[in-house]
Amino acid sequence: MRVVVAGATGLIGSRTLARLRDHGVEVVPVSRAEGVDVSTGEGVDQALRTAEVVVDVTDAPSREQTVSTEFFTTSTSNLLKAAATAGIEHYVALSVVGADRVNSGWFRAKAAQEDLVRHTTVPFSVVRATPFHESVEAAAMAGARPDGVHVPPLLLRPVSADDVAATVAHVAVGLPQFGVVEAAGPEELRLDDVTAELLSALGRPGPVVADARAPFFGAVVEERDLLPGPGAHLGHHTFAQWLKSR
Repeated sequence: MRVVVAGATGLIGSRTLARLRDHGVEVVPVSRAEGVDVSTGEGVDQALRTAEVVVDVTDAPSREQTVSTEFFTTSTSNLLKAAATAGIEHYVALSVVGADRVNSGWFRAKAAQEDLVRHTTVPFSVVRATPFHESVEAAAMAGARPDGVHVPPLLLRPVSADDVAATVAHVAVGLPQFGVVEAAGPEELRLDDVTAELLSALGRPGPVVADARAPFFGAVVEERDLLPGPGAHLGHHTFAQWLKSR
């Protein structure tokens, strides 16, 4: 099996390469470093020509809705067109839990990407992941205010990049699901609680304000919007373990 990984140099992509090699398949990394630009289509047809599977773990340069929507719709369209031409047997796209429930910000951009994948002629699977451990730090930085760090009072199962990559690789070497597989962390936690833990670990303890109006990746999110369903693949790496290993 020959698997092309688009976004191979990113947080998830680099780990997905390793997990796919653990499965014994031939892996072809695709990124600008290899002369392939999914946003313009340059080199995409040639990269996919002899592959059976495409794994799309690309990420937008911004979490802002307009920028991320433009990136995901353009890059996914280019990849899907090339995949159809090459006769790809399985297209795996990484998305986010909540893409079907949160109608703004980065989540809306991921929903647009999913819609393209769902309506392609190429057999597909969508892997929706809960927020990564690193997302907690990003939310804390974005929420910094003079009176403390404002984050929404969300319930979530933060997941490690390694666990997401393992699920993506597992799905990629299997049969197309023609639907969604979810990947999540082992613990259900509150965002304001883990933000406080993070700040303490960074040596910057201070007030964390649970603010329902605070955006998360550009969107106002309800308390349970980012929780996975009961059939999610649960990872093994906890948030506390990630904090210790940073």
